[in-house]
Amino acid sequence: MIGSMPRTRPPHLLREVTRHERVVWYVRTDGGRGRRIRLPDEYGTEAFWDAYRAGLAGKAVTKPGAPAAGTLSWLIARYVESAEWSDLSPATRKQRHAVYRQVEAKSGTKSLKAVNHASVLAGRDARKDRPHAANNFLKAMRGLFGWAVARRHVTVNPTSDIKLLTGEHDDVGFHAWTEDEVARFEKRWPLGSRQRLAFDLLLYTGLRRGDAVRLGRQHVRGDEFSIRTEKTGAVVTRPILHPLAVSIAAAPTGDLAFLVTERGAPFGSKESFGTWFKKVCKKAGVPGSAHGLRKAGARRAAEAGATEAQLNALFGWAQGSRESATYVRTADNARLARSAPVLPAPLTKVRESS
Repeated sequence: MIGSMPRTRPPHLLREVTRHERVVWYVRTDGGRGRRIRLPDEYGTEAFWDAYRAGLAGKAVTKPGAPAAGTLSWLIARYVESAEWSDLSPATRKQRHAVYRQVEAKSGTKSLKAVNHASVLAGRDARKDRPHAANNFLKAMRGLFGWAVARRHVTVNPTSDIKLLTGEHDDVGFHAWTEDEVARFEKRWPLGSRQRLAFDLLLYTGLRRGDAVRLGRQHVRGDEFSIRTEKTGAVVTRPILHPLAVSIAAAPTGDLAFLVTERGAPFGSKESFGTWFKKVCKKAGVPGSAHGLRKAGARRAAEAGATEAQLNALFGWAQGSRESATYVRTADNARLARSAPVLPAPLTKVRESS
């Protein structure tokens, strides 16, 4: 245990805390210039000290059944034990785990020397009929080999200069709900329905669907809610707007999540919620989606005069975000166009006057 750690730390033992407040341990020799070797997380166990002694000798402990050193599976195993992996959001780790399982099933025993630009490009192109899957594959491999180069497991990053493919919504983005579509949905699903509560949570909180399905009374303090977001791991605090408060009070809710299924249980995943919500939208005669409703909320806020900084705070975008700048610019242009004076038509046609 950490509490039993001696006051004088053993030589070459490093302790780090990730942004998710998880403690990770390494051993590093050669005066701090050698590569770091990851140790088991639980300090003081027999496995921990076995790994520490092996690390002092310049090698990591090989677990029974572990992949052979120098293979693609071996590299993935090292990567998912690193502090850099721990710093990724839970959603990103889940997505990349799915990619790595596919990669290992097909090429896990392949030597790292055999993984080159051509093989990664072939992996992307094999998924070209599903652009988002192709891009998820490429992003996962970029993360893996970017880390591997930094840790000197390989000398060349085989993902360099390989471009992402154009996805389904990359040109225009997800469809943002129009005010007419919002009105149609509200008419079809009145206050007190689970469908309307889902709609109001997405529209009035600015949360992504993965966070909206987790939001519950334990996150509420007074007239605000605070929740750690799934995508970035950041804690966001936002006001509970009056329309949302009315909707929550009127609809059936769960104990730990406002949104529940017909059986009263929380949704198992954001994907299952997304599938259900699409069906709800179809019944209302609107082509909307959960993400498109979030965009409608951002548009409304910008049109009401929200600044870029306020939009970033409300919707969880980084400072200098392209998204918030686009919404503010579009809203400003619309306001300027509406306030512009209507110029009178010329009394004489240009061609006649000439």
